[in-house]
Parts: sequence; C-alpha cells; structure tokens
Amino acid sequence: MASITQDMRYRLSLIKYAEKFGVTKAAIKYKTNRQYIYRWKRRFDGSIESLRELSRRPHSHPNQHSEAEIKLIHDMRRRNPHEGLVVFWVKLMQRGYKRSIPGLYRFLRKGKLMAIKPANPKYIPKPYEQMKYPGQRVQVDVKHVPAACIVGDAKDQKFYQYTAIDEYSRFRFVEAFNESSTYTSTQFLEHLVNAFPMPIECIQTDNGFEFTKRFGSHKLNPSLFEKKLQSLGIRHKLIRPFTPRHNGKVERSHRKDNERFYATHSFFSFDDFSKQLNIYNRRDYNNFPMRPLGWKSPRTTLINFLKYGVTYV
Repeated sequence: MASITQDMRYRLSLIKYAEKFGVTKAAIKYKTNRQYIYRWKRRFDGSIESLRELSRRPHSHPNQHSEAEIKLIHDMRRRNPHEGLVVFWVKLMQRGYKRSIPGLYRFLRKGKLMAIKPANPKYIPKPYEQMKYPGQRVQVDVKHVPAACIVGDAKDQKFYQYTAIDEYSRFRFVEAFNESSTYTSTQFLEHLVNAFPMPIECIQTDNGFEFTKRFGSHKLNPSLFEKKLQSLGIRHKLIRPFTPRHNGKVERSHRKDNERFYATHSFFSFDDFSKQLNIYNRRDYNNFPMRPLGWKSPRTTLINFLKYGVTYV
C-alpha cells in the first residue's frame, strides 16, 4: 500500500478549511492562491488517495524507438540471448540500427531484455592425495619478512624465512637467510635433509627463480637447487604457475606466522631474527595441536610414526 505523504495531508487540510471558511480565507491562511485550491477541490472525491500527485512522465517521446527498431531488437535478442551490450549493439548497427549505446541500454533495461548470462562452470577441485608416511612429500617455500618487523641498525636489510613442511606429519623445519637465491635454497635443502629423521622422496615448490629456471631464459639448464636434488635422489615437483593453493600447507603456515609471530616481534639484527624464529618454530608451531592430526602436534605425530609406525588417519 502506498504511503500517505505530507503534501496529501496538507491538501486535505486545505480543502476542509476552504469548505468551512471559504476559498479566499483558506488561500490567505495557507499562503497559496485560489486557483490551486479550486484545482484540488475539483480532483478531490472524498478519499485522500485522490490528492496524490500524478506522474508527469510523458506518454510518448519524439525520439522514441520506432516499431521497426523495436522489432529488430526483439528479433536479434531472441537469436542472441547471451550477447553483452556492446556486442549486441554492434550486431544491430550492422543491420541498420542508428541509436547510441546508452539509448539501447535504456530500452533493454525498460523492456527487461538484458543479456541472460550463463553460469560460470563450477570449479571441481582435484581429489587430495593423502600422504602415507613422513618424507613422502615435503612442501618448501620462502617468506619475505615484513619490513615493519626489522628495526634498529637492521632497518634497511631484508630477511627471508625458508620453510619446509612434511605433508604427512605437518612437521616444520625453518631457517633464516639474508638473501633468497638458488644458492641459499641449496643450503636450506642440505640442512633439511640432515635435520629430518626420515628419507625425503619428493620436494614440492613453486616456480620461483630461487628454485627453478623453468620460466627463465636458460630454462633447459637446471638450477643449483635442482642439481642438488638430483644428486640426493629426491624428486622435484613444481606446482601449477600462479596457483599457490597447491602449496597450501606451507602457505597456510606463513599466514599463521604473520598472526602469531611477526605481528608481535621485532628484529634488531639477522642473528636476533634467526634465534627468535628457531625458538618460535620449536616451541610454538611444532608443538601446537592441529585438527587434521586428530588434535595432536606435528612433533607428536612424527614421533608416534617413528616409534610405533602408526598413522593419524
């Protein structure tokens, strides 16, 4: 139901006063003219709805679409239900249509003839491959330490966090470096292999230049990191370009690092950063219970497998 406006109440009061005291006195009291009062008295039929302002929109326009243009638009829309505004306008222009794009847009909106866009195909993720034992596949990535955390004499320096996560146990090995290159990646790999208690079969990384030359000018030549993997007999798996979710476990750990470590810590030197990072990873991350592990910590899961040969599944 339409609401009663303040203007309608004003007109009703005006008419009632004019009927009781006359049009002249009503015009003086309400500060209007007699013609205004007579016009609304003629329109008033006893209901307040008759005092509503009528639309002043014209019934026609000298530049409105002709019957031939309307028929052309309807015929073309029937044959091209999914075409967008610009493509649809171009096809109309090729058949003699002379109107502008805004004019066509207004006509399509008014006539509810806008394009019917088909739904985008739904993304169906590939079934996740569950690892069966530690070392079957390890995700490796590099995190740039936020500049806001580096203070004091080290303010203009850059620090990097190398991270490796075992997909089975979620056990994490981290190391601090002051550069990110294929050389530091090789150093990290050597330290990871020595620190992890089981043989590593596969290392999974993104396509960064610190790991591979896949998108470089010398892509046929393996990087120092890849050569080291070959010498150790470890398979190197590269994720799809621009798809960080394929390295999701290590990416998620970096997000948690921002929340639980970098948001509350500052580093005055590289040695200070390296020490704090190792303490945080040993005390916090590897000893923190996780839901995918049945609310066991990565350290407990790894120890249980080494001691009893059991899984968390």
